[in-house]
Amino acid sequence: MRRTKVFLGTSHPELGGLVTGRLGVEPSAVKLSQFKNKETSVEIGVSVRNEDVFIIQSGSPKINDSLMELLIMINACKGASAQRITAVIPYFPYSKQSKKKKHRGAIAAKLVANILSISGVDHIITMDLHASQMQGFFNVPVDNLYAEPTIAKWIQENIEDWQNGVVVSKNAGGAKRVTSLADRLNIDFALIHIDRSKRGHASGPDHSLSNPQNIYNRMEEEDDDDDNSMVDAETGHEISRPSEAADETSMMTLVGDVDGKVCFIVDDMIDGCHSFLEAADNLVGHGAKSVNIIATHGILSGNSLRQIEECSNVDKIIVTNTYPLPAEKRALCSKLHILDISATLAEAIRRTHNGESISYLFSQVPKNL
Repeated sequence: MRRTKVFLGTSHPELGGLVTGRLGVEPSAVKLSQFKNKETSVEIGVSVRNEDVFIIQSGSPKINDSLMELLIMINACKGASAQRITAVIPYFPYSKQSKKKKHRGAIAAKLVANILSISGVDHIITMDLHASQMQGFFNVPVDNLYAEPTIAKWIQENIEDWQNGVVVSKNAGGAKRVTSLADRLNIDFALIHIDRSKRGHASGPDHSLSNPQNIYNRMEEEDDDDDNSMVDAETGHEISRPSEAADETSMMTLVGDVDGKVCFIVDDMIDGCHSFLEAADNLVGHGAKSVNIIATHGILSGNSLRQIEECSNVDKIIVTNTYPLPAEKRALCSKLHILDISATLAEAIRRTHNGESISYLFSQVPKNL
């Protein structure tokens, strides 16, 4: 690709190397370091004047460092007179915080979008945003790619009896994502509804599914990863959100038929695995033949992989390589399968540089890379 420079951040060098390898280009020289006070330093090692610049930097366990590194790289290229700067962010940082969860909460994903725009980015390529409306957070063009074609192809080539399968959403908020994959594979789908109610309040307001207002509220509440484990910023100790209070109970209701079928629990990301394992237990209890967990972004914090390995009701866990997982962590789970998404990202970069449409990538796996 002529008049193009591709820079790699430090968050996910493995994925960056795969993308540049498919493009047939060498990563451009950049010196990334930190001062003793932990400030990030960036020094671009080549001229980018009037060049089409792509910076590949995903979210990572050091998410704040990775984000600042990306912002400074963009600003450095902007100051060096780059013609256009495209940030390739496979896993978008802070995407979980795409709406207010409390009255005095912050929409952190919108804040990150604003900071990226201010830093000088002209275009953003990302994958499977947590909420599709996040594209409206940006003042620059955003291409939100999908891992679904790659996932569907892998299922068809590697899962026995997938035709007798069911795609399952573990909450109401993920129904759109699940029905899309089910339509692509031409198989059935099912939904697990979680009714969280307070003990001793049975005579209170009606929370049944027969009330349309309650259905809307449940979908709003459940359109998130519901792993409740968090860490205190000052002490580093694990804390729990109020939803784990002792006076609260959860009842899971399965809508759909999974008896004797291969089940695929699908979500955009898997951080903590508690809700996935609960859903797997529920499906096996309803006669499921096998259960596979599928997510685009395999964050898998803490001991999630070990818990999945020890859960007899989970057959496989399938994620893509949008998020870096070190080798020692991968070794914890023999059920883990990581799909390479670099072909889709590389083709998106090539088409963007050449001014071609990328709509092909929304439904197909690239064949020419």
